[in-house]
Amino acid sequence: MKISQKGLYALQAMMMLARHHNQGAIRIRDIAYEEALPEKFLELILLELKNARMVESVRGAKGGYQLRRTPEDIHLSDIIRLIDGPLAPFGDAEQLRSLIDRDASHRALYQVFLDVRDAAAKILEHTTLADIVGPKPVKPKRGQPKKKEATLLPMVVHGNPGRGGNE
Repeated sequence: MKISQKGLYALQAMMMLARHHNQGAIRIRDIAYEEALPEKFLELILLELKNARMVESVRGAKGGYQLRRTPEDIHLSDIIRLIDGPLAPFGDAEQLRSLIDRDASHRALYQVFLDVRDAAAKILEHTTLADIVGPKPVKPKRGQPKKKEATLLPMVVHGNPGRGGNE
């Protein structure tokens, strides 16, 4: 499956907001810093998420962004479809079904692609932000070294992440 740099940033920002759900609005600057995302690009992403009613903005000194729904109610497929369009790595489902009907000599190949698309979509449609952020991390006791956090490893990402994400 392919996901754009913008899609990856959106997922990372939404995960951060899910980890801080019910703690009030979080400033763009803080999201960008914590997730190591370019602030200006993040502003555009959050505006798109706001227009889709996934997040809401809060004005004022304690303003910022927060999830509009609970992390349990936001599926990864919702975020990816909003930012990157259809989930299909090989084209959308209707296009594949049409190819299966029209191209008898390659029907089996297109059916495999459709099966892959359906399996990926099913996973993303059944995985919520709550599923991937998990329980709140336990703070280490005094004197204990802090555990390193796992980094998010993208699947195949369009573009060059070193360019600042302006794809």
